[in-house]
Amino acid sequence: MKKKVAIIGPGQVAEKVHVSYYQTREELDVVAVVGTNIERVKSFAERNGIPHYYTNEEEMYAAIRPDIVSVCTPNRFHCEHVLLAIANGCDVLCEKPPAISAEEAKKMQDAAEANGCLLAYNFHHRFADDVTILHEKVKEGVLGDVYVTKVKALRRCGIPGWGSFTNKDVQGGGPLIDLGSHMLDAALYILGFPKIERVTAKMYQKIGTKKSKGTLGEWDPNKYEVEDSLFGFIELKGGGIIQLETSFALNIKDPSIMNVEFCGDAAGATLFPAQIYTDEGGELVYYLDRETADADRPYKSMKAFVNRCLGKEVMVADGKQGYVIQQLIEGLYQSAEKGESVAL
Repeated sequence: MKKKVAIIGPGQVAEKVHVSYYQTREELDVVAVVGTNIERVKSFAERNGIPHYYTNEEEMYAAIRPDIVSVCTPNRFHCEHVLLAIANGCDVLCEKPPAISAEEAKKMQDAAEANGCLLAYNFHHRFADDVTILHEKVKEGVLGDVYVTKVKALRRCGIPGWGSFTNKDVQGGGPLIDLGSHMLDAALYILGFPKIERVTAKMYQKIGTKKSKGTLGEWDPNKYEVEDSLFGFIELKGGGIIQLETSFALNIKDPSIMNVEFCGDAAGATLFPAQIYTDEGGELVYYLDRETADADRPYKSMKAFVNRCLGKEVMVADGKQGYVIQQLIEGLYQSAEKGESVAL
């Protein structure tokens, strides 16, 4: 019998990633979608051949009893939607970030464990072949002791002109929680989720309140509530550090940079595309030199989640790791707001 899938939040990522992948799996049947606007949710259902649509989640659960739920709503609503899905015995894939607070992420993790449900977050960059390769090379000791990691999630003028990305109450923040969470997850996964000792951060709002148009559309500068950029310094137990740069708007040369650099005492590496290199007699020597980065990572994330739901022992970005990421994000924001380091 096919597993029944329900979608919470009929937005772009739900349609182009979640539904489009689920419908390629013969073991699944996407049977319902829930949204707040009846016309929008009806249109979504009709476009994607989904037989049932609702504006009330509890009504959907009572009628459909799905096995799997994708939560694709704005960050502020992740916790309530995930907890309700788990209460109804569903395995859940939630869009990143986990929530807008560490307390919420912990509630979600605890609920999933208590109810025996799978909770995974769609940190899809983690599922790139590049990440898999570097994860294994770091475990094998090819880089030696990795003591400096540089995380960049930058846009030159890429403030989203749709949705609620500039609304702090709904999103929980700007580029750190939206873009930075992705690269931090990939970096920490490759490093084996080392323990974090303390964080220090500084954030700025210099551009979003002055401009109104960029590469990703237009926004109202009078309603721009989040940071343009945030820079962090993360100290790891054992002495290593992670330097972090994130931005929606920052006067840099490249329109976008999403990458991680690892510096070990035996070799260094960059993530997208995966490269490993060292110095021999003053000359740069490559141990690995991929020409292009894996572009199929969003669907590989979906595949891993579905396979885990079907009982296969595959890696997912689980509730425990999601809680670690949320703690880190919260600590960085707290440090930037307080103007002092925050212990984790």
